[in-house]
Amino acid sequence: MTRGPETHIGIRELRADLATHVRRAGAGDPVVVTVDGRPVARLGPLGQAADPTLEDLIATGLVQPPARTETPRPPQPNSAVAGLRASDVLRDLRGR
Repeated sequence: MTRGPETHIGIRELRADLATHVRRAGAGDPVVVTVDGRPVARLGPLGQAADPTLEDLIATGLVQPPARTETPRPPQPNSAVAGLRASDVLRDLRGR
């Protein structure tokens, strides 16, 4: 068993002490179950999103919020190819 941000345990250890590991996971300490040393499952508390949102990551300190809050301007069209078909531009680029 390894410790750190999450606990890694083998399937045999999970079977031997299932209640302890389920309680630990329910308390918020993720438990990763391994088979032959490969992670195959993660136990964690219910209600925790599988894919954290940006707000979740900011709240846990894993990422910093953006420095600028204004919406970026949309890209301006490139006047060199405006009005041309993509196939014509590709043909010119390929020299055909």
